[in-house]
Amino acid sequence: TSDVLDVREDASVCATAMHLLGRERAIAGRIRTVRCFEDNALVKVAMAENSEGEVLVIDGGRSLRTALMGDQIANSGCTNGWAGAIVFGAIRDSVAIDALDFHVKALGTNPRKSSKSGAGERDVIVEFGGVRFVPGWFLYSDADGVVVLAAPVS
Repeated sequence: TSDVLDVREDASVCATAMHLLGRERAIAGRIRTVRCFEDNALVKVAMAENSEGEVLVIDGGRSLRTALMGDQIANSGCTNGWAGAIVFGAIRDSVAIDALDFHVKALGTNPRKSSKSGAGERDVIVEFGGVRFVPGWFLYSDADGVVVLAAPVS
């Protein structure tokens, strides 16, 4: 992310501190989004779809009361070609997720599973940390932060 900002000072930088998990310590990919609140059915569906290295940005409304992703969903994303996920909410199974060849950033953890009614939206603009995450734009994430640009750095 630092290298991206050295080249593109106009990039948006997420001001929300997050925990990094997974063995993939740095990723870059097109943004896909889910907006949901304490319901991870749409997250599960998205991670089960084939991807060409996209990043799923999940706006969970900052809730830490239930987990929006666990090791099974993260493993599904890893298996299906997703680069990783940015979770504006909680995850669970953090030790198992940390062992995957995947990249997950989340606000925190909670062992409680979420509801599964399917409430929420997919591929809509979500905003948190002072950044607009627009489906199709590019996201870079590493231990230092999350950076977003409309077009990839060449």
